[in-house]
This record gives sequence, C-alpha cells and structure tokens, in this order.
Amino acid sequence: MNFDFSDDQKFLKAEARKFLEANCPTSRVRGVLDDAAKGHDAELWRAVAAQGWLGCAIPEEHGGLGLGHIELCAIAEELGRVVAPIPFASTVYILAEALMLAGSDAQKAALLPKIAAGEVIGALAASEGPGAVGPATLKAVVEGGKLSGTKLPVTDGDIADVAIVLAKENGKPGLFLVDLAGAGVTREPLETLDPTRDAAKIVFDGAAAERLGEAGEGFALLEQVLDRAAVLLAFEQCGGADRCLEMAKDYALERYAFGRTIASYQAIKHKLADMYVKNELARSNAYYGAWALNTNAPELPLAASAARIAGSEAFWFGAKENIQTHGGIGFTWEMDCHLYYRRARQLSLVAGAPRVWKERLVSQLERRNAA
Repeated sequence: MNFDFSDDQKFLKAEARKFLEANCPTSRVRGVLDDAAKGHDAELWRAVAAQGWLGCAIPEEHGGLGLGHIELCAIAEELGRVVAPIPFASTVYILAEALMLAGSDAQKAALLPKIAAGEVIGALAASEGPGAVGPATLKAVVEGGKLSGTKLPVTDGDIADVAIVLAKENGKPGLFLVDLAGAGVTREPLETLDPTRDAAKIVFDGAAAERLGEAGEGFALLEQVLDRAAVLLAFEQCGGADRCLEMAKDYALERYAFGRTIASYQAIKHKLADMYVKNELARSNAYYGAWALNTNAPELPLAASAARIAGSEAFWFGAKENIQTHGGIGFTWEMDCHLYYRRARQLSLVAGAPRVWKERLVSQLERRNAA
C-alpha cells in the first residue's frame, strides 16, 4: 500500500510552498508577534482564501473545491513550515469539519460558503480552565436556546466570528454554534507563549446558541471533530519539525568552531540524527492518519491519537534541538528559532494536550485488543 502523496498532490504541495515562501516570510510572523492587537495577519488570510485553500475539503455545492482531506493535509504541512499567523486550524480543521460532520443543511448552507471565501473565522470553546473538561466538570449551560458560561483559553477566540461551544442542555452535553458578534458575548484577550495565534477568555451571558448535531451527543461529536483536527494538526507539526531540522542542519554546516564546522562534531550529528528519526516517525503516523481520515476508516480514532502524539513530540523536540544547535545565538530575539519553539508549544496544547491523547491512544488499543 502506497501512503505517499500522488503526483497531483505533490504538485499542489510544491505550489503551496512557493506561495507561502513568497507571501509568508518570518518578517510577517514577527509583524503579528510585535503587535499583539493584530491577532493574525489579515492580508495573508485573504490571500490564502483567494488560493481556495480554506475550501479545499469543502464540497463544491457549498462553495469549496471538493478536493478531499489528503490535499488539505498537504497544505497543512506547508502552513506548518512557515508558522503561518492565521486562524486556519480553528476555522478549517474544526469549524468546517464539525459542520460537514454534523451540521444541518441550513447550517452548512449558511456557513460553509463563507468559510471557503474567508469571510468567517471559527473557534472551539470547550475548555473552562486548567485540566481536561469532562461530564463532571462542564459548567456552561444552555437553557431555552440561551448560553451562559465562561470558556478559556479559546484559541483565536478574540478574532473569531463563530464559535463551537461545549455546554449542557437539559443536563446532557451538546455542541452549539454561537455568533460571537451577537448579544451576551464578552471577550477578553489572553497573553500566551505564542501571540501569533490569538487566544481569549469568552464569557457568555444569555447568548443565542444553535445546537450542532443531536441532543446529548456533545462529547461523542467533539471527539470525532478532534480526531479529524488531530490528523491535520499533525501535518502542521511535521512541517514545522522538518523546518527546524533544516534550520539546524544549515547552521551546523556554516558555523565554524575550532577550525571546523560544528556539523562535524559527534554531539551535533547525534542531535540532527535524533531529530530526523522523530520526524520520520511523526510522518509515518501522520500518513496513516491521513489515510484513515480520507477514507473515514474505523481506525481513525487510533490513527489520529498516534499522529497527534508523534507530531507533538517531533515538533517540540525539533524546536528545542534547533535552539541548542544554534547555541547562544539561538536564544536571541533576532533568530527565528523562537518562532518555532512558540508554535510547537501552542500546537501541542490546542485541541487537547499530549497527555489527553496518550490516554485516548491507550483506550483505543485496549478496545481493539478486547475485540
């Protein structure tokens, strides 16, 4: 079985890389980092929308390209390479996927075309503070179509137009669509390690909420959405991890110490080799996840968990070792190493921390072995 991209998909990936190298240099990432009020690069967001990437997996009848998830994975990897400061993940991996998975015909018709056109930014509001939210800890409530509760941190919450909110209705968990520009919504920006990805605290006080999917299936539906997002995030992490390895290798080949390049020293060789091994492991798991996602295979929860864990580990390790390979200069503001370090930490926490995904992986393995 060939898990590699097809020739057409490789062409799409190559063109995406050319576009992002030309339109998303690290100077643009720093522009958002230096001005926290921006939240994201609006010009780049419009340019990406013009490329049609936001509607890559959205069906043509809803204004998308209808290409599929494999093509979306290829684009995600290239976005990860340049640590693009745009709310692509929250909007495309989560909001669009949730609508395609459980949205009504009216909800799809109202939002999917706007997502594809770049007119709507999405956010997932599930967390209510430290720790994983569960049936016993969920406090947000919907009564009579009105939502009350507090969610934090919400990635891209300060710039989002629509949020998917996890809340209880009649004592049962559900997912709800909320217009963040409507009445009863208060937002407060939060400071995070990676200001190039906006975050906020959102307080709902009688905000209008429209249920997504069936009543009482909030956690089950959220898990399905997160499985899909996990695979796509894993490709972003693979892209970032590969770029960290390239940066470390290039610097090691040009930096001289004691009359020879530092790449010739065994300690540096070991760092680069360990980065390469973790990157290849992450890529293997990501490809498996992409196959499961594109075919809607029963193995998707297992494949998504493995891809998420391996991707988080590879990017985090690569970002650390990239700084270490650069030495003292790697810790400075002028170098780009910290941009990848920040994004590695941010991506490892969004849509569930590695600890949560490790628990899900073990649960999936236990279920498979018991079957």
